[in-house]
Amino acid sequence: MGGRRKMAAWVIAAIVVGVFLATLLLMHLHRNNKSISLRGAVIRLDPDVERQLPIADVEIAEVNGMSVKKCKSDSSGYFSLSLRPGIKTGQSIGLRFQHPDYQLLDLNEVAGDKLYLARLVPIPCQRQVQLNRPEIVVSNVSARYSIKTTTAVNVGSAVRAFAVTNTNNVPCNGQAPCSPDGKWKAGVGSVSLDAGQGNEFRNTRVSCIAGPCPFTKIESDSFSRRGRRIDVSARNWSDTAIFLLEAEVFHPMVSDSVRKSYPVIFGQALNFTLPAAAEGVCIEAELNGEPLVFPLGPSLFLSWADCNARVNSDQTKVYRCEPKPGYRFP
Repeated sequence: MGGRRKMAAWVIAAIVVGVFLATLLLMHLHRNNKSISLRGAVIRLDPDVERQLPIADVEIAEVNGMSVKKCKSDSSGYFSLSLRPGIKTGQSIGLRFQHPDYQLLDLNEVAGDKLYLARLVPIPCQRQVQLNRPEIVVSNVSARYSIKTTTAVNVGSAVRAFAVTNTNNVPCNGQAPCSPDGKWKAGVGSVSLDAGQGNEFRNTRVSCIAGPCPFTKIESDSFSRRGRRIDVSARNWSDTAIFLLEAEVFHPMVSDSVRKSYPVIFGQALNFTLPAAAEGVCIEAELNGEPLVFPLGPSLFLSWADCNARVNSDQTKVYRCEPKPGYRFP
């Protein structure tokens, strides 16, 4: 029996050790097979930081075939390139950045948890395109948009007097309602007002206007909140008192408020930000001194500029427009 027990103990111990070693092996394999993602940004190479603009639609690839697939930068210049499983931190990699308007850039880097920054050199281009005309100057640019706002119109007022009956100097004897100190018998009265469909009360006030007002108390203050219906109740522990409830009636209305944003121009790039709720975005500008309005639309198309937009974490939108050949900012 003793030998069998020892044999069983050795078997159990071997199983435990085997499971432990297998777990370590799986963890090692998982760690080695974990894919590394390279995160970075692509900007324009320029000594002036105001001209180092983000570049969208740049194709990024690992030249040695170590990436899962190619990727492209977004409107903010951001990119994320996933390497194949098995590529280790510290391993040499080659990154290639391609865009038709910029010189090809090859970077020798190492894989790791870092931020990769690529600065591309613009390809010189003839802004004076074969148009048989001088460049058109785009000036006095502004962005016009609308925001839905809620305004309230005062359409009337409401007044209601109510009495709270009671008899002075009657002991409470523990029979509610009583005075706040529990000594005297009290009376409680209430009244309600309805503003009507689509309306709400504002600037509501209630006061004791007659009777022994020093021995009264407003029981509820739901009247202080805005709403279609308001209620008020009052307590009186002396003789009958009269209260007055007054409120103004407002009708909320939704309307479009037209606003303007004035872009900032860095080099030959126009930048502006609009609220998340902005609608009907238009660009107002003067082309060679002639004022014109250009609806931007969801496709962000302008006859004289190429535009893109990105959404921030707070849902505001950042727009950037660069003049097409034949156009320029002052």
